[in-house]
This record gives sequence, structure tokens and C-alpha cells, in this order.
Amino acid sequence: MKKLPIFCPSCESNLLVSELSCSNCDTIISGTFNLPKILQLSPEDQEFVLQFVLNSGSLKKMAIQMDISYPTMRNKLDEIIEALQPNS
Repeated sequence: MKKLPIFCPSCESNLLVSELSCSNCDTIISGTFNLPKILQLSPEDQEFVLQFVLNSGSLKKMAIQMDISYPTMRNKLDEIIEALQPNS
């Protein structure tokens, strides 16, 4: 499956979803929909969030696993939290 682009390759603006389709019954829904905030994160930040959840929210476990200091992990989480705020 292709990777979902989140930025316009021409001007780098955020992309909107304009069509959804069902692979089971071929229903198609058209319109203009914003991507969920989590999908607007970079692929690296999405992976961080996934690992955070899989590690039961333990930055300490993640820091050990990734051989990165706890403060670095905390700073990364703070950046993602800021990016997910409603008006960011």
C-alpha cells in the first residue's frame, strides 16, 4: 500500500482528503476532509507515538530501548504534544 502523503509536493501546504472509498462494497464518499491531527505529524513523530503507546507510555523504557537520554525523550514528547494542540 502506498504511503499517505500529508504535504503538497508542489507548495508543501497540508493536504486535505477529498475522497474515501470502501474496498468491500465500492461505496465512494466525496468531500473535503481534514486529516486527523495524528496523521498530520511527520512519519517519525507518528512512529514515536506508536512506540510510546506500545511501551505503555513509559519514556524510561523507550529511552533505554532507543539508547537516548530520558530528557531527550521527554523533549521529543513535549514537541509532539505541542504539535497536536488544537491551534498549532
